[in-house]
Amino acid sequence: MTTLGLIGSGNIGGTLARLAVVGGLDVVVSNSRGPETLAELVAELGPTARATTAAEAAAAGDIVVVTVPLKNYRQVPVDPLAGKVVIDTNNYYPDRDGTFPELEDATATSSELLQRHLPTSKVVKAFNNIFYPHLAALARPSDAADRSTLPIAGDDADAKKSAAELLDALGYDTVDVGPLTESWRFQVNTPAYGDPYASALPFWEHPAAPASPEKIRTALAAAQR
Repeated sequence: MTTLGLIGSGNIGGTLARLAVVGGLDVVVSNSRGPETLAELVAELGPTARATTAAEAAAAGDIVVVTVPLKNYRQVPVDPLAGKVVIDTNNYYPDRDGTFPELEDATATSSELLQRHLPTSKVVKAFNNIFYPHLAALARPSDAADRSTLPIAGDDADAKKSAAELLDALGYDTVDVGPLTESWRFQVNTPAYGDPYASALPFWEHPAAPASPEKIRTALAAAQR
């Protein structure tokens, strides 16, 4: 893997782009407003980054991150992502996204909705359970004693291996939660959402704090529906 494609370049997308450049990856960023609106971000990222359309970012990425509001997931281009590993960072916020009946009654997860939209892609859930300033602050080299762990979920074992390699390049270890049906364990309002990566609560008001594999596994196990 040499190129990370990003569909969406907001708080999470921009943070991932910065970590990817530090990790030695080429980065192709996109958003819904057009490449010209990303000039400042690309200038900050440097010569290994460029801005394109969403379809072009999807085609260019060896792995592609979808980090758009859930309500817009049907706008993600399908054909350029065929056969690719797609990292889904989405969370379901009804106040922003409107109501999705299958999410309300827990017959699907948000990542399963994206997988249905991208039937020939391999969707892996990641990066959705950490506040973006903490994501930026907690990245560490692979040999660091205080390296943090992020959960991932997906239906394809090889895709999860590729996702774990990406996370490693970005500065994180991983815990495999299982298939996409289990990704609810680190969605909004679960013990693994936000809290493990903060020095105090509420997590959005406090500095980052490292989260070990054991800390994340404990939080995942405590999740209830």
